[in-house]
Amino acid sequence: MHCSLRYSDLSMRTLSTPSPALIFPPNTQGFQNGRGSSTSSSSVTGETVAMVHSPPPTRLTHPLIRLASKHQKEQANVDRLPDHSMIQIFSFLPTNQLCRCARVCRRWYNLAWDPRLWRTIRLTGETINVDRALKVLTRRLCQDTPNVCLMLETVIVSGCRRLTDRGLYTIAQCCPELRRLEVSGCYNISNEAVFDVVSLCPNLEHLDVSGCSKVTCISLTREASIKLSPLHGKQISIRYLDMTDCFVLEDEGLHTIAAHCTQLTHLYLRRCVRITDEGLRYLMIYCTSIKELSVSDCRFVSDFGMREIAKLESRLRYLSIAHCGRITDVGIRYIAKYCSKLRYLNARGCEGITDHGVEYLAKNCTKLKSLDIGKCPLVSDTGLEFLALNCFNLKRLSLKSCESITGQGLQIVAANCFDLQMLNVQDCDVSVDALRFVKRHCKRCIIEHTNPAFF
Repeated sequence: MHCSLRYSDLSMRTLSTPSPALIFPPNTQGFQNGRGSSTSSSSVTGETVAMVHSPPPTRLTHPLIRLASKHQKEQANVDRLPDHSMIQIFSFLPTNQLCRCARVCRRWYNLAWDPRLWRTIRLTGETINVDRALKVLTRRLCQDTPNVCLMLETVIVSGCRRLTDRGLYTIAQCCPELRRLEVSGCYNISNEAVFDVVSLCPNLEHLDVSGCSKVTCISLTREASIKLSPLHGKQISIRYLDMTDCFVLEDEGLHTIAAHCTQLTHLYLRRCVRITDEGLRYLMIYCTSIKELSVSDCRFVSDFGMREIAKLESRLRYLSIAHCGRITDVGIRYIAKYCSKLRYLNARGCEGITDHGVEYLAKNCTKLKSLDIGKCPLVSDTGLEFLALNCFNLKRLSLKSCESITGQGLQIVAANCFDLQMLNVQDCDVSVDALRFVKRHCKRCIIEHTNPAFF
């Protein structure tokens, strides 16, 4: 039987039909079910290759296999499942596991390449030759519609460090219906490759280039700009853009992004350390529909930047300004005055915020559900009292390392915010009795603390 398996494997390794069935390194491990599960390629060494083969034969005729003919007549339980059930099961598999299934038998081959299963390509792992993998997969998916993958809408290749501009160019050329692209951590891609994608994929709405340190801008290629009619303008349809850890992004690049991506609703600029208040001014001129914005760890953003962000008014629901040390109560007052529908605020490490800023925030943003003012040493029980008496819908509150907070302030919060679900008081000087009081009044609350006497 061992020989038969070897013969089966060899019979399928042919270049007669250019249909990719497997993207994996040698010595792969077993199945890992579930969409988004880690693949075996990330846990081994060696180069990952893309296998190209024809559909497996329905029945093998090698003499050695006839010895097992009696066992072959017994149908496996999984083969009794109807096609629609098998497709449903396959839909939970990541791309590389789905390719493995295509190698089992002819029926599985046909089911594994059902177009409904190929709206998404998801590849992970540092060893994957992802450029080649994308080329082989798109070639197979283009069989019914030459040179175009009309069904493919999502490509996720996060953490594939071997991805280069060549792989992105393959996506841009073959996937005109692409709506979502995630290439976080792929630090070998450049501006030109990203420009190709946004120019040739007009329906792209979600773009994640976090950790791509060479990306400094999002724009159309010059050729695409020339071809567009005045009626269309030079706009990009991206609504969600994550440029976290794009360290070389500057105000000029943010200006270009804002001018081309006017439909942005979600923008994340965490640790884009060269961004200043001037970049935010450009952003607010063009992108007036932003709902979620993060400028965490952008150390040059100050209260003047908060004045610009406040122009979003009631449209702003999520704001992260963590560790922006130049922001004080003045900036918080701008946000509180104009962004009354704010639901989430992360101001951890903004040491210039005091009880006065918290008071103004609590009285104007009464629908606040999540607040992080950890490592704000000037916030005390007085600020917590204003929160408790105005923000009754508060569900998450982080006070980590707030030196001026005591158990009295926590009790006031617990007595008024019954829906509290998470409270972080790590490194705060609060008593066990205060923590127990919180637990009694907020029964669903998970308390993160550093008091060994409370459990």
